[in-house]
Amino acid sequence: METFFQQILNGLVLGSMYALVALGYTMVYGIINLINFAHGEVLMVGALTSWTVVSALADSGMPGWVIMLMSLMCAIVVCAALNFSSEKLAYRPLRNAPRLAPLITAMGMSLLLQTLAMIVWKPNPKPYPLLLPTEPISLGGPVISVTQCLILGVTATLLAGLMYLVNKTKLGRAMRATAENPRVAALMGVRPDMVISATFIIGAALAAVAGVMWAANYGTVQHSMGFLPGLKAFTAAVLGGIGNLGGAVVGGILLGLVEALGAGYLGALTGGVLGSHYADIFAFVALILVLTLRPQGLLGERVADRA
Repeated sequence: METFFQQILNGLVLGSMYALVALGYTMVYGIINLINFAHGEVLMVGALTSWTVVSALADSGMPGWVIMLMSLMCAIVVCAALNFSSEKLAYRPLRNAPRLAPLITAMGMSLLLQTLAMIVWKPNPKPYPLLLPTEPISLGGPVISVTQCLILGVTATLLAGLMYLVNKTKLGRAMRATAENPRVAALMGVRPDMVISATFIIGAALAAVAGVMWAANYGTVQHSMGFLPGLKAFTAAVLGGIGNLGGAVVGGILLGLVEALGAGYLGALTGGVLGSHYADIFAFVALILVLTLRPQGLLGERVADRA
């Protein structure tokens, strides 16, 4: 039973990170119907930027949490600038092109960012310094680290903030109007280009936070680290219903739980034939099942449907 609760905790932490990245996918899709496959690479750039800042400040004598906060701020700025530029240069000219063109461009952008990161940061994996206390907190059996507590707390805060932004603010109304009909929104005084850029920037900021959390949780960063979390987050977005913010969160948490429980029990269930490193298959088996039984996702609706 202790193993079960421990895996549930691990699943919630993993799912929180997937949810943050999935929100970036789902917001962009909800507004311009583009699946931005380069989004996982934004997470990677955030993690590597954070590593650069942390490494530079390692001997400064500042407390670990201050260094982490500063590295997070730098990562958010770099990722926001990156996503803003890629939207302006790569996606905006293709907005009225056939659906396949921006999709292929997004894949190309993903490979370009990976290659640039490999040139700038070199291809070898880098250890991410431990900035927070490593003493685990016991919950009467299962244990959780300070980093994992922080991941859960920050994710919950950001999700609540995003829901407020989309549903209660002027920018949120503009987002929902642009998602519904960009031309009509423009006639009403909304600037669709500005709204789309803001959406890309918000998505990048969330991916940067997820990247720093990923690095702090797993203790290593490299140029190819964004591909699999990006793919899993896309799976989470589709699982919950792409274009739906609540769906992205539900999909992310669900995927994290399925994966963690799979990793914990897979060896025992298969008599040691499949080890915990086969846990990735659970994510995609879950996706196939959901798409077969409920193609629109668990909470399938677009952002615009609640405008």
